[in-house]
Order: sequence, then C-alpha cells, then structure tokens
Amino acid sequence: MSLIDALNWRYAVKKMNGQPAEQAKVDQIIKAAQLAPTSSGLQPFKVIVVTNQELKEKILPIAFNQSQIVDSSHLLIFAAQENYTEEGIDAVFDRMNTERGLPLDTTDAYKAQLKGMILSKSAEENFNHAARQAYIGLGMAIAEAALLKVDTTPMEGFNGSALDELLGLDKLGLKSVTLLPLGNRDEEGDWLSKLKKVRKPLEEFVIEFK
Repeated sequence: MSLIDALNWRYAVKKMNGQPAEQAKVDQIIKAAQLAPTSSGLQPFKVIVVTNQELKEKILPIAFNQSQIVDSSHLLIFAAQENYTEEGIDAVFDRMNTERGLPLDTTDAYKAQLKGMILSKSAEENFNHAARQAYIGLGMAIAEAALLKVDTTPMEGFNGSALDELLGLDKLGLKSVTLLPLGNRDEEGDWLSKLKKVRKPLEEFVIEFK
C-alpha cells in the first residue's frame, strides 16, 4: 500500500472497539516518531505511552470524555520541552559526534551559533518551537500507523495543565502538546467510518509560482 492509499484509508476515528493494536506495529509507530526530522536534530520532545487502563480512566475527563482515550489500547502523549538549555544542546551534539566517531569539538562553531539563536529567546518562544517539532513527530506517527492499518485519533482537545499535573511532567521539564490514541475502529458505532473523505481540491490547496 502506498502512503497515499494509506492516507485515504485513515480518518480520525470517533469510536474505537477496545481491541488492541499489535505491539509490534505500535513499536514501529513510535519508531517513526523517533526518526522524525527536527530542527538541528535537537528532538525537543518525548513520546509518553500509556497502556494502564486505570490511568487512561483518569485522563478521560481531562480529555473531555472522548471515549477513544479508554477504548484505545495505547495512548501516545507528545510532550515538548518547556525550554532549551545549554546542557541539553551540548548533550545532543556530544551524542551525535560520539556515535559518528568524530571529535567532540567537531561541531563547536555550529553549536555556538545555534546556542546564540536559541538561548537568547524567551521560554515561551522556545516551547512553541519545541511543540512544532513534536507535531512533526505526530505526523510521522500518524502516517506510519496508516501504513500499518492501525487506527488513530489525533487530539488537541484536552486540558494540558491538568494532564501535566497528573503525570508530573513539570518535574521532567515537559508540557503535553497533543494526544494520539491507537486502536481499532468500531465500524458500526462510529458515525464517521462510512462517510467520504473530503479535502480541498488540489487546485485550491496548491499555490504555484512558475
């Protein structure tokens, strides 16, 4: 199946049937998020995987009682760094150079330039930047899930501060950005399952400068 075929197959599932997604497929979906491109390779977000049903029940009201939270087998939470730090940037480039068999000072000039740009910005600006990187990972996870025929429901409808408090994300320097329940659609119970996928036509969607 091509990616286009997979994206035509997928939709934001409104009702899941509680049947589990295969763990091997879930692992691939998470790997796709890990391999997503990020600005300067900083990867300023983490993916939190919730399979504990009791915890999902606690998250349910925080996500405005959207049933996919508890009917999914795996709930992925994309959480972005609250801010960038000098130590965090150093750690990324030290790992990069070490794994490539290069001296640690190989990227010093670029790293200094990067720090000058990033560390001069406010925490809010840097969190917003990190959140945009998390959304790239979300997109990759959705695409991989579609290729594997695992159903998903991307969600922004939740109380981020309440979720962060529940999970203790502030202690990790993280803020939740978006949710991605994984599971299987309930074809009979989901009003959206049989409706045609509708998008803007390409001639309205694309602007060309020739």
